[in-house]
Amino acid sequence: MGIYSCIGAGLEEVRDALYAGRSGIGIEPERSQYGFRSPLTGIVPVPQLKGKLDRRLRVGLAEEGIFAYVATDEAMRTAQITPDYAENNEIGIFYGNDSSAKAVIDAHMLMVEKRDTALLGSGAIFQSMNSTVTMNLSTIFKLRGINMTISAACASGSHAIGLGYMFIKQGLQDMVLCGGAQEINFYSMATFDALNAFSTRVDAPTQASRPFDASRDGLIPSGGAASLILEDYEHAIRRGATIYAEITGYGFSSNGMQISQPSAQGSVTAIQRALDDAGLTPADIDYVNAHATSTPQGDMFEAIALDRVFGAVRPLISSTKAMTGHECWMAGASEIIYSTLMMQNSFVAPNINFEQPDEYSQKLNIAARTVNKELNAILSNSFGFGGTNSALVIRKFR
Repeated sequence: MGIYSCIGAGLEEVRDALYAGRSGIGIEPERSQYGFRSPLTGIVPVPQLKGKLDRRLRVGLAEEGIFAYVATDEAMRTAQITPDYAENNEIGIFYGNDSSAKAVIDAHMLMVEKRDTALLGSGAIFQSMNSTVTMNLSTIFKLRGINMTISAACASGSHAIGLGYMFIKQGLQDMVLCGGAQEINFYSMATFDALNAFSTRVDAPTQASRPFDASRDGLIPSGGAASLILEDYEHAIRRGATIYAEITGYGFSSNGMQISQPSAQGSVTAIQRALDDAGLTPADIDYVNAHATSTPQGDMFEAIALDRVFGAVRPLISSTKAMTGHECWMAGASEIIYSTLMMQNSFVAPNINFEQPDEYSQKLNIAARTVNKELNAILSNSFGFGGTNSALVIRKFR
């Protein structure tokens, strides 16, 4: 696993932030100057790769590609995959990404100023395509298997993992790099702000993201990247890999409704499919990492769905977006890493800022503070615009 997010650069920093309930949300004044209603965002510095990566490989990397490179570099190291191994063995890639706005706008602005396409440079096309992350990572890390970008809104990272899991189960690949990346620049988020989707609680940035709380007023955009190496069990054992957890269930559905309308039934369908695939009942789930983004409507529908599925068994539930904000295309992948870190270290990260439940969340067992608890099975939900739903079940490796 590897991660680069607003709550930490790397697995250890992220683990500590999760346990402490430390928020990575702040204010970017440029957003107000640009015309945003809300300047709130996850604070994610863009890493400098000069001296770490050859220039000919850097020129094609858009902002989200830079994040993805850093996360994948850590994932390769923790998976003990050397460049020689990658070059001589087939590794696939499914990576979630659904925009590359800054690269497109930068190219447009240069054209407006210079009126000469020759000045765009050779990297512009590779930065601006939606498949920018997979085309760059497959080149940099010499990946020779399946190579595909998954564009499924805020469920992109989760579906990427689900597809990697299915390819391995079907015997089509032994090893797949999966993940999700999200650019953090304000160009990419203006259309979200236009929907009045963002919190305007600017007087207290770290308290603005409050999933399931009655006073929530919108999400906080965030970003970065998360990478996971999925591998066939026997293949991993043969090469002596460290195994962090097992993916045992993947569920999906589409709401088939209005384009931005959540659906309790669509969520239930994806969750139940994931549980069935894993061979588990609701009572077997120790913790749910909820999609809950801190929007009034989205959290309500997910709370209804979770109550329908889990009812009286009441597993612990929290949304790590209370700390990270909504990492969008990355979220489904990062939240599997957050969940795995909790599983490895026997705790449930808190749903910070949960002070007053509403009529729907009061039926759930929300972890408002860190809970020390052994976790053997975890469900992670991801839902997106267009009604795309994904649910994953992971289990502790024994």
